[in-house]
Amino acid sequence: MTLKLRHLLWLLLATPLPEAPALAADPPPSTWAAVSRPTSDTPQSIGTHGLGCIAGAVAMPAEGPGWEMVRISRNRFWGHPALTGMLRDLSAAARRNGLPPLWIGDLGQPRGGRMPWGHASHQIGLDADIWLDVTQRGATSRTAREAIEVPSLVRRDGHDVEPGLYSPRHVTLIRLAAEQPGVDRIFVNPAIKRALCLSHAGEPWLRRVRPWHGHDSHMHVRMRCPAGQRGCQDQAPVPPGDGCDSSLDWWFAPRPSQPAPAPRPPAAAPRLPAACAGVVAAP
Repeated sequence: MTLKLRHLLWLLLATPLPEAPALAADPPPSTWAAVSRPTSDTPQSIGTHGLGCIAGAVAMPAEGPGWEMVRISRNRFWGHPALTGMLRDLSAAARRNGLPPLWIGDLGQPRGGRMPWGHASHQIGLDADIWLDVTQRGATSRTAREAIEVPSLVRRDGHDVEPGLYSPRHVTLIRLAAEQPGVDRIFVNPAIKRALCLSHAGEPWLRRVRPWHGHDSHMHVRMRCPAGQRGCQDQAPVPPGDGCDSSLDWWFAPRPSQPAPAPRPPAAAPRLPAACAGVVAAP
């Protein structure tokens, strides 16, 4: 090797390489919650129900024919037009069936994304909570709706519904929601699903009613990705059948004690779709 070539090689090794730009971290939940209004884009749900955002969200009005929004101060009454349209249709169907105005809880934040508290999903404008209250009542003021308390329909042991509270009117409300076009699934407490199975096993709508922890005083309605939402990813399809089988029994079976798993290094947190960075930062 010549002296000149040796000198060039030394310069190459001694010169530090430019650092690669650091990958920007996902905006924290507080960033999403601080945004008070949606973007002005065409409505677009991006990502999955539990990891995504929404551009062009629309507000569900605070009240209307057959519904009243609850806890408006949270600013979580935003969603895809397909969701707000379904909620209007469901409210109308509930009225026709003699039910009181629906108390509708959280939809999502103005631009979706992670919430600082309360929900792991509700991120792409296609989820809504509806309180399981079917008592006849008049209009409720917005102030009163900030602090409503709906009793649990489930016994304290979690194995059955409270017979003095659960009624055919609850069945009607859940069925009407499950029959709405575009609804993918509805989460209710396993005891409520079991009660539905005892009276309505085999009915097609029951397939979309799925057991999940909590959800003893409200139901969580989830919609499929609307047509044309190329950046939206649906959850895996609901299994065939009415769900009144061993998969439901599993929720009530005793859990055998197991040794604590061996510690593992923390896994990297899943990342939001890249497009969400532009959504949260848009003027």
